[in-house]
Amino acid sequence: MKSLFSLKRFTGKNSADMEDEGGEEYVEIDTEAEREKTSKIIVRPFVMEDFSDIKEILDSLREGYTIALINIKPLKDKDLVELKRAINKLKKTCDAIEGDIAGFGDDYVVVTPSFAEIYRTKSTNNISED
Repeated sequence: MKSLFSLKRFTGKNSADMEDEGGEEYVEIDTEAEREKTSKIIVRPFVMEDFSDIKEILDSLREGYTIALINIKPLKDKDLVELKRAINKLKKTCDAIEGDIAGFGDDYVVVTPSFAEIYRTKSTNNISED
């Protein structure tokens, strides 16, 4: 047990050094702050005006706590080749994080992490690689 949990790892001193100093030393860890940060799910809107906008979207998705609502209309109006490239990149990242991706209408794409699933109706389009 002593090798599994060592005071030296936290304080830089072993237990014999601490006994020589005549006192015990404690490390206080604030567990509530971390729990609040990771337990919130964020539904976040994005607007994709250029292919470079995908980096921020992918970073948010990889964190695992973001459901992305992406307006693709500006990029669709500007450059269809770049839009297809961006959608393929979203699809690959979605597969990597075991998430779900779907299109709503002609102008929106929704990407969810692994804990969420998109309800599919006739107006929901499956996104597939062509």
